[in-house]
Amino acid sequence: MNIRLRQLQAFVELAKTQSFTLAAQNLFITQSALSSLIKQMETNLGLQLFDRSTRRVELSAVGHDLYPHISQILLDLEQVLDEAANLKSLKTGVVRIAAPQLLSCTMMPPLIQSFQTQHPQVEIQLVDCGVEQVANKVLANEVDIGIGPERDLHDDIQANLFFDSAFCAVIPPCHPLNEKKQIRWQDLKNEPLILLQGHFTQRLFGDLTQPDHGLDVQLRPTTQVSFMSTALSMVHSGLGLAICLPYARPLVTLYGLNMHVLHEPQIFRRFYIFQRAARALAPAVGQFKAHLLSQTSAMAANAAVNPAE
Repeated sequence: MNIRLRQLQAFVELAKTQSFTLAAQNLFITQSALSSLIKQMETNLGLQLFDRSTRRVELSAVGHDLYPHISQILLDLEQVLDEAANLKSLKTGVVRIAAPQLLSCTMMPPLIQSFQTQHPQVEIQLVDCGVEQVANKVLANEVDIGIGPERDLHDDIQANLFFDSAFCAVIPPCHPLNEKKQIRWQDLKNEPLILLQGHFTQRLFGDLTQPDHGLDVQLRPTTQVSFMSTALSMVHSGLGLAICLPYARPLVTLYGLNMHVLHEPQIFRRFYIFQRAARALAPAVGQFKAHLLSQTSAMAANAAVNPAE
């Protein structure tokens, strides 16, 4: 059975107007074209949909039974097309994004706010989670995109470079190291360090011990914690120094601390936007991803500026 959309539209319009002349005018077709559409539909269905006379045309008994169902089909289709148009024009849509907890409470809120200023009807759902959970949430389709540091990824995950930035030392304002023009990793040798547990510190120490860096000092943390907010609070209380990345600056400032880029060597960490490979992003998600890429280069560069320099 081959029922076409134009036949359904012709059926509904003729049923409403009960006039071939008016129905044809409303559909912007000729009366003969309208008549042909109705006859084709009746032939395809094997049913007579209209009773015709020289004076009038009206729905048959079968036509009366089918009319509400066909009207609903056209209404549903119109709503689908309207929704598609809204999605395309970003008048609606949902973006689900996963990001590590620290990045979620520092860099992401202003990025979300600037996007929603332009697209207020797009809903952004931010999932703050552990660093190691980000890619898994993308893979499981719990979120549309994720942001996280470079990792060994599943083949079904596509990664686009988001930003990179150098590690920084977080120091109380009264600390003597603030007087140095540049702070080197070597300068931290005898300082009590408060670092993050797990992959963050393991990979950092691995980077520092690379042969081409020529660094002959082994940094050993006196304390390891789970969250950067804990580390910064301990630095604020004079319990040691912390090492972090520039996007933590809002929290560093909140605690009244200073941030300095570490030199000799400068160690960079890259962050990526993750998405499912070979999967088209919804218009709102694609636009939000483009917004991230357009904004963060300037933000990362600005965050890396040393307040003491």
